[in-house]
Amino acid sequence: MDRAIIHLNVADFAVAVERAIDRRLAGRPVVIAPEGAARAAVYDMSEEAYRAGVRKGMALGRAARLCRDARILPPHPERYEQAMGALLQRALPYSPRIEAGEIDGHLFIDASGTGRLFGPPMDVAWRLRREIRSSLCLAPIWSVAPNKLTAKVATRLVKPEGEYIVSAGEEQAFLAPLGLGVLPGIEREDLIRLHEFNLTRVHEVAALGLEELRVPFGSRAMFLYETVRGIDPSPVLATGEKPLAVASGHAFATDTNDTGVLLAALYRLIEQAGGELRRRRRAAQRVAVALDHSDGVRCVRQAAVRPAAANDITLFEAARKAFFLAWARRVRVRRLRLVCDRLVFPPAQLALFGDDRKHAERCDRLIDAVDAVRRRFGREAVTVGRTVEPVGPCARLPGANFGFSPASGSTGRRVHGHP
Repeated sequence: MDRAIIHLNVADFAVAVERAIDRRLAGRPVVIAPEGAARAAVYDMSEEAYRAGVRKGMALGRAARLCRDARILPPHPERYEQAMGALLQRALPYSPRIEAGEIDGHLFIDASGTGRLFGPPMDVAWRLRREIRSSLCLAPIWSVAPNKLTAKVATRLVKPEGEYIVSAGEEQAFLAPLGLGVLPGIEREDLIRLHEFNLTRVHEVAALGLEELRVPFGSRAMFLYETVRGIDPSPVLATGEKPLAVASGHAFATDTNDTGVLLAALYRLIEQAGGELRRRRRAAQRVAVALDHSDGVRCVRQAAVRPAAANDITLFEAARKAFFLAWARRVRVRRLRLVCDRLVFPPAQLALFGDDRKHAERCDRLIDAVDAVRRRFGREAVTVGRTVEPVGPCARLPGANFGFSPASGSTGRRVHGHP
């Protein structure tokens, strides 16, 4: 049986929600960004602002100069979350398998095998758009395709309004003439590398074999090989089936390549993620660190957590390894993101022997004590030395490393006295 995946997308979702609340915003350029922040960045923008050159993540000051008549609004995540819930509720009667985005206006609906109940997938998509438009004042675009990859590309092509149908067996022919930048999952680093080989179109990469891609792209070769051919067997994950993960991020007020500043921010993210893991009664088996550089390049690396853990000290040891693997460029860092995934139920398997077991138990007891103090007296009652950024001459004194040391096998670069 051929799969039939519907992709619904409310374009420029945050702007669409704000316009549904305030009709006076219709037709005029709108930029969503936190005003008053020292280094505010664009959260979302309308099609009118996009045509003027505004982009997500752009500094608000630059966006305001590019689109001087834009209405600037602060983001309201709670509104967008409620709107996503309402979208999901409208779609649930049509399929048990619906995968919703975070608060981005995206829904994947697996309509495979539902034809006898609801008719062809195209009819379901039409009805859903009509219902959402009439009840929520939102106008989603939609596509129907054999998999999520092709469906998402199809909706990108018809944005800001329209629909697209890709029949089974037509995936590769549909993608072939498109630019590589439209494919989900293709990173900026991939595009730069592909352009070095004068490859800019999907069909140009599809002409290469898997072994030819392995030489320049290594472990990314299989992903590229399948993506340019429209191959995507990934299932539509119902809300309760999504892979569990805890994520947090930090945007620096000023781009930096100071090791102490970066690692202090990383430990603060670890504290947030570790606290959430302990609240959920979960332990992470893997951490990933993503560095967004000031030139737009993102570097991501992962490290295993063995055994699985939820205490900040153990998580930081793994995150530090991932950080030094990812931090391979001299370009300053603009944003830092941490993801803890492959979650399991505690108790995590403790180290089996002697000193390792005692160390793990001491770490757990220490973090439990910190949590208890913070619950009683507030988060600021305890400040961990690792979260204190080095300031002034003390940062350069020998041994003033604030508890940080490089991961084993790292290049050991020294900045401001931090190994």
